[in-house]
Amino acid sequence: MASTKRGRRPPVLTVGDFFAKHAPHLNLKVEGVVSGMKRPIREPTINRPGLVLAGFHTYFADKRVQIIGNAELSYLKTLPAALATERVRSLFSRNIPCLVVARNSPVPPIILRAAAEFQIPVFRTSMITMKFINAATIALEFEFAPTTSEYGSMVDIHGIGVLIRGASGIGKSECVLGLIERGYSLVSDDITRVRQIEGRELIGLASELTRFHMEVRGIGVINVAAVFGVGSVRPEKRLDMVVTLRDWNDVEEIDRLGLDPDTYEVLGIQIPHVTVPVKTGRDLARLVEVAALDQKLKSMGHNSAVEFNQRLIQIMRRDSR
Repeated sequence: MASTKRGRRPPVLTVGDFFAKHAPHLNLKVEGVVSGMKRPIREPTINRPGLVLAGFHTYFADKRVQIIGNAELSYLKTLPAALATERVRSLFSRNIPCLVVARNSPVPPIILRAAAEFQIPVFRTSMITMKFINAATIALEFEFAPTTSEYGSMVDIHGIGVLIRGASGIGKSECVLGLIERGYSLVSDDITRVRQIEGRELIGLASELTRFHMEVRGIGVINVAAVFGVGSVRPEKRLDMVVTLRDWNDVEEIDRLGLDPDTYEVLGIQIPHVTVPVKTGRDLARLVEVAALDQKLKSMGHNSAVEFNQRLIQIMRRDSR
């Protein structure tokens, strides 16, 4: 089963957006004149411009965030003042997004003058160079990750991220409420944003506007954290399973043993998928909970349907002797 939504890459990230979102955990502070915050960051990684400062410009990754540490600063100090100024101006003339100075090192005046001339932001961080590169690369990869939106609510059930889909009025909200009452956590309601991380896993989260809230017909919008406690919500969760609620009469064929696993495609990744027929009197929350627990068993190498089938075959062979 495939998703009808198509993933897309987000608009190019600006330096201002990157700073606003990630400055706290990257310990970034603006140095000099604030300008150039609308410059685009076009690649989700970090570059050290040591070779450019040495006068070698071939293969320079000018679309990336640039960072210099003690090595580059020490090298600049060995150069004659005029040559050091020329090399720094050469770096900034390459239309880089921004420059970060690591280890809280004082920013040389020649860098601040060149930054003001070319209107390129300069930041300073207390982190050592390699730690900043690692942390900033993770942040950028998250920002540049392919995204899509899925119609459905997402709940964390015993560590299994479950997206609950279904037609309008099928009972998704009641099902989610039942799961929250059992102590599980809401990730998103009605529409779930999904990001693909490193091409291998999917992360589900709510939009900023609706985060920690859900709409219940007849009641309206409720703050889930305020009603059920802070443990009833979480900002994001890996997507491990998709459950589709369908009217009992619309389900043509039911796999009673579960030997033919179904999948649901999101951003090119196949996710285990289960269809739960909806009928008056069925406890949907309990059924979704059991489906999630069964998926957790499968992730640990225990497939109940396969094990049952193997036992059945063994008994049939034994009785046929």
